[in-house]
Amino acid sequence: MCYLIKNDDGYVLTELGYALIVILFIVLLFVLFFISAKRNSNKVFDVKKLAFCAMSISLATAMSMFKIITFPFGGSITFFSMLYICLTGYFYGLGAGITSGMVFGVIQFILNPYILFPVQVILDYIFAYASLGFAGIFSNSKHGLVKGYIVGVLGRYFFTVLSGWIFFREYAWKGWGVLPYSLVYNGIYIFAEAILTILIICIPAASKAIDRIKSLV
Repeated sequence: MCYLIKNDDGYVLTELGYALIVILFIVLLFVLFFISAKRNSNKVFDVKKLAFCAMSISLATAMSMFKIITFPFGGSITFFSMLYICLTGYFYGLGAGITSGMVFGVIQFILNPYILFPVQVILDYIFAYASLGFAGIFSNSKHGLVKGYIVGVLGRYFFTVLSGWIFFREYAWKGWGVLPYSLVYNGIYIFAEAILTILIICIPAASKAIDRIKSLV
């Protein structure tokens, strides 16, 4: 494949590969704008919605760089980076949330690509982060952000565990099966961040502030 070069650790992107990723990133942004325009004919609202999604993706990207703990074979506990993507779903619905998650995943891949197989990239960077947008399922529900955040995190966990089970079996701890290893290893950093985030958003002042922002956007 002209966009990938195989080495001892898996694959690395060529210049064409990076160009294709950038093109995909641009396409996803246009998809996000199209969803915004289709769902509401008010152009001012559309621009505000797109700006909020872009800001959420930017904040998620920035916070993903501040790692509380980094794990040796991938994964880290960050400063609530998953929350910002879930917020786009909670505020604007499933479509905007999933698309924002996909864009965030592409950015994560550009910043820190890890390629064993092309399908692994899709699971780890596209499906896993897009799943955070499932928070939009509960956008109009009581305590919708907490419920949506939990569903979004579980979606990311599912695809990350699946990737670990299929592609990272050589990293399994001695005496452990591949699936139990992937369940525990990925669960440690994903659920640790999730618990910290839920504790924060359940604080009454934080919850009221988020609901106030939702009423404005």
